[in-house]
Amino acid sequence: MIQLNEEQKKLVQQWVKEGSTLSEIQKKITEEFKIHVTFMDVRFLILDLNLKIKENEKTPAKAVDLSKSAPAAAAELEKPEETGVAGAVSVELDRVVKAGAIVSGSVTFSDGVKASWSLDQLGRLGLSSGKQNYRPSEEDLQAFQQELARLIQNRGF
Repeated sequence: MIQLNEEQKKLVQQWVKEGSTLSEIQKKITEEFKIHVTFMDVRFLILDLNLKIKENEKTPAKAVDLSKSAPAAAAELEKPEETGVAGAVSVELDRVVKAGAIVSGSVTFSDGVKASWSLDQLGRLGLSSGKQNYRPSEEDLQAFQQELARLIQNRGF
């Protein structure tokens, strides 16, 4: 955990207000405070200070096609997001991230089936509903992708 004094915390709050990303804040802490911190340390610091990273309104949210392999899905991130409404699909982020993941959470699809999901450091998305051979509809997958991209972007990823 990062130990900052009150003056340093105020500077971090100012950087967040100015619209700095987590990566930019990490770099500033290293350069200005001479404290080496990891990206995750900065994420936790922002959460501990009850701050929210501003969403970059100039960059549209990205959608990932879950039916593609990891490299193809990563390439899909380069394309602009298609517009759509999440509808009856509900996506939530875990407050405590699952081991081996950079972000995780749960999703409830329009048919009422709940599933857990996680995204690892390589950009691989895991989805587990506990139901054997369960596959959500194409519309639900698309809504899930869009909502997940929005939530992750709001968290500063």
